[in-house]
Amino acid sequence: MGPKRSTNTNKANASAAVVIQAWWRGTLVRRTLLHAALRAWVIQCWWRHKLAKLMELRRRTTLEFFARQEWAVVRVQSWVRMWCIRQRYCRLLNAVRIIQVYWRWHNCHTRGFIQGDYELKEDRLNIQLEISLGSQACKVQQCIPLPIKE
Repeated sequence: MGPKRSTNTNKANASAAVVIQAWWRGTLVRRTLLHAALRAWVIQCWWRHKLAKLMELRRRTTLEFFARQEWAVVRVQSWVRMWCIRQRYCRLLNAVRIIQVYWRWHNCHTRGFIQGDYELKEDRLNIQLEISLGSQACKVQQCIPLPIKE
């Protein structure tokens, strides 16, 4: 029975060696798969981080563009309002000037005015006056002797 027993132990040893080798190869495969999964997870985390930064950049760019558009709209609206108010102010100012011109002309004609000139000669003063009161006009010419002591 000696030789059979050695073949049984050889078979048992070979079988145990196969089991150990299978376990070791499985461990190596599982370790390789774990490392590959970890590397894939790291790459996915990095990619998600990059996508989040890209989305934040797009959001910020869109927001800044919108803010610039809003600012431009507000600026144009203020210019248009300023232009309309200035037009209205200029029209009112023109109306005021027209009213003042007519009022001054009316006052001048109702109150009257005096226009004239004078000339001073040796011992006389010649005066020519034109007095206007509304539609009436009066012309005065007078020569006044001056009291000069010799």
